[in-house]
Amino acid sequence: MNLSMKKHVPVAAAAMLCTMMVTHAVADQTVLIGHVAPLTGQIAHLGKDNENGARLAIEEINRKGLVIGGQKITLVLDVQDDAADPRTATQVAQKLVDDHVVAVVGHLNSGTSIPASRIYSDAGIVQISPSSTNPALTQQGFKTTYRLVATDAQQGPALANYAAKNLKVRSVAIVDDATAYGQGLASEFEKSAKALGITVVSHDATSDKAVDFRAVLTKIKGENPDAIMYGGMDATGGPFAKQSKQLGLRAKVLAGDGLCTENLADLAGTATDNVICSQAGLALEKMASGKEFQQKYEARFHQPILIYAPFTYDAVYIIVDAMKRANSTDPAKILAKMPGTDYTGMLGETTFDSKGDLKHGVISLYDYKAGKKTLLDIVKM
Repeated sequence: MNLSMKKHVPVAAAAMLCTMMVTHAVADQTVLIGHVAPLTGQIAHLGKDNENGARLAIEEINRKGLVIGGQKITLVLDVQDDAADPRTATQVAQKLVDDHVVAVVGHLNSGTSIPASRIYSDAGIVQISPSSTNPALTQQGFKTTYRLVATDAQQGPALANYAAKNLKVRSVAIVDDATAYGQGLASEFEKSAKALGITVVSHDATSDKAVDFRAVLTKIKGENPDAIMYGGMDATGGPFAKQSKQLGLRAKVLAGDGLCTENLADLAGTATDNVICSQAGLALEKMASGKEFQQKYEARFHQPILIYAPFTYDAVYIIVDAMKRANSTDPAKILAKMPGTDYTGMLGETTFDSKGDLKHGVISLYDYKAGKKTLLDIVKM
């Protein structure tokens, strides 16, 4: 080797090292997963619970390390607030598309998931709702739409069947909050109740912003039904149950998953003792890793799980599972792998039918004892 060559070796080595460092930096990739739920308004506590479950999964995956297509992936949760408002939901859905998220966990409400789903469909981005139960969500023919809960076409009948056979209810008054969720659940319950021989004495509508139910409850008191079915969320369902008790109604209050939260006692007081409600998914205490998840969640967020945090947690892992099977972070390739999902996680085994619904939905039924949500029964669909 001559002197001239020796002088050039360190320069060449340095250039090679620099190239390797640049190549390594380029190889690392940040991937956005969207999450949408109401983070302001009456049910912001439920939205935050959903966000927390997704965030816990993101943080875990990043700690373990994720490599897709030879690139080290860092996941980032792109959090948006739809305020449980359909118009806002479409605006934040478009923002997530513009942010180039690879998939979306959300929305919480049927009334926001349904209008947003068209935007995700047009963009070819996977949407997994952890908690939207209106059957219409997956009846639109979109190949991007999935959910991790049973539908109201399953939840309504399960609640009506329990009322007829276990509570011996023979007459019921129905009240809904005039949302896609509340109306959908109340309608499915009403059809099943009538088929079971239960007399529906009335069906009234309020709103998801109502706080005073005394007028409709006074009317229902005169009808003297065995039960009142309320289609709505805990923010309104809690005061509804409380005012029912204050007015001296003897009727049991039946409700769906929107009301069936750990937060209900704060909203309804001792009236929770008169509530029977359903959850459109497996109970936390029946999940194989439920206790461990609860401990991790409470250690991280310093609050109890309200209802669907385990479902958003699994939704993130299901998206990553599709990403791994596609060996790509390309939204189109992730979407192509979603129909073949067979993922075992918090919720047990998750597989989807051709519409994006669960092949094996589960309904959990609860009552409240001294304000504590207590499992009554599990209904497999």
